[in-house]
Amino acid sequence: MMSCSLPYRRTALGLALGLFAGLVARAPLAETLPLPPNDVDLVGQARVIKALYEDTLLDIARRSHLGHDEIVIANPAVDKWLPGAGTPITLPTRYILPDAERTGLVLNVPEMRLYYFPAAKHGEARIIKTYPVSVGRMDWSTPMGKAKVASKVKDPAWRPPKSIRAEAAARGEIIPEVVPPGPRNPLGQYALRLSVPGYLIHGTDKPWGIGMRVTHGCLRLYPEDSEIIFHEVAVGTPVQIVNQPVKVGWVEGMLYMEVHPPLEEDLARKNTLMNIALDVLDKALTKRRTPVSGRAISEAVQQQSGMPVPISRNAILEANAR
Repeated sequence: MMSCSLPYRRTALGLALGLFAGLVARAPLAETLPLPPNDVDLVGQARVIKALYEDTLLDIARRSHLGHDEIVIANPAVDKWLPGAGTPITLPTRYILPDAERTGLVLNVPEMRLYYFPAAKHGEARIIKTYPVSVGRMDWSTPMGKAKVASKVKDPAWRPPKSIRAEAAARGEIIPEVVPPGPRNPLGQYALRLSVPGYLIHGTDKPWGIGMRVTHGCLRLYPEDSEIIFHEVAVGTPVQIVNQPVKVGWVEGMLYMEVHPPLEEDLARKNTLMNIALDVLDKALTKRRTPVSGRAISEAVQQQSGMPVPISRNAILEANAR
């Protein structure tokens, strides 16, 4: 279980006010976007807003359907706890869709983002909903591959395995064999059990950890997002869990690249991020040809901003003309 201590200059009262303001001013739940045609891969639009006096980056992230790491990476020069009134904050809310079937739930683990492709309602265009998630730590990796939603549980009890209890005991923390439903239950109020034994999509009692590698392999959502998923996603829904630190995508004949920090275990296998990027790019260019910029690709891999950047020459020219 993760713990979080705040800098001494952030008082308990200030944190309470910040969280209260975040709850009161929260935007409509879930990032809901039109699903583009199959030959278009980009959705959403990045935005810049100004921080309020009482804001932390985590307040802004929760209001904007973002997680911890992605908003921090997008704003490297901003103080996470005291951004300051009027400070411009980049919201990385433009996404390249993962290279996966556009159906059910798709989790891209390095991105720490869940995509939900609901079936179209009668007479309506298809949409996509996307949520930030926390995923498994390096020593408790989230499993890759295909699964299904096996069951749904409201107000679940948590029965931590012996390995988790032993890990906690080594830190001097005692976890009971069963944690009953309630405000201190790490699973939150809503849980979806996957067909992979022992793994769930669930809420949390520690929402400030969303968008980080902090779980024991499960997928952790903001409490409000777990409620939406619980009510909208049916038992039997397919789940695809992919490992795509580099994504490329087309829009109007232009090619973009989105790079996230890779999983540490991938780098430990000497599978360099540039090699991953070149493999993904080669796959994209076998389907459709366009001149690309080696410099733009190199910068995207180095910066790992988590935001789509133009890498084809026509996309770069358009971006420079704006």
